[in-house]
Amino acid sequence: MNLADDPTLTPIHRRTYDVQAFKRSDTEIVLQGSVQDVKPPGLYIEGDPDSLTIHHMIVTLTVTFPALVITSAGVEFAEHPHLTCPNVVAHYGELVGLPIARGFTHKVRELFGGPRGCTHTTALLQAMAPVAVQCNWSMQLAKLRESGGNMPAVDPERRLAMAMRNVNTCHVWAEDGDHVAAITSGETTPLPINVTRRMIELGRKPESWMSPNR
Repeated sequence: MNLADDPTLTPIHRRTYDVQAFKRSDTEIVLQGSVQDVKPPGLYIEGDPDSLTIHHMIVTLTVTFPALVITSAGVEFAEHPHLTCPNVVAHYGELVGLPIARGFTHKVRELFGGPRGCTHTTALLQAMAPVAVQCNWSMQLAKLRESGGNMPAVDPERRLAMAMRNVNTCHVWAEDGDHVAAITSGETTPLPINVTRRMIELGRKPESWMSPNR
């Protein structure tokens, strides 16, 4: 149910996160994220017909692949409530050199939590980190599509190491769960259900997913 369609509820705030990832080369990814806080028309200023943006922060990160180490970081305060808000922008240069790996969220809080940073920018960084990790498969698939060939064989040890990055990140990836047990035992895990469903909708065989033009 979309709560915005419920006539018994009055909108009072909307926060939106948007994160995009781009391949720059086989060894580099660019991430751009934004966070916006918007108040509905007439809430802050009586009679105002338009919504009012209170916060709009944009973060751009250049990240190595596959190590996922941040090599450049840019922060922009497109909309902010106080004149002094942008004074903290330069501090986010401390992101350079950090790997987006286990412990990243803790390090971000340590560097930029509380009075050391901007609450909204720091929250955005924590939302961007999982996107960088999601790019592992995306980069492999992009390389496949660009080459027009089949996915190159991945060394079993490397495949296992890539999978182990996800251990204990959610209940499916619990270290004592069935999914991890299947991977560590060398079993072939099924395709994501949304990939399988879409292949069937397109009239294709899911087992041909990794083959070009099928």
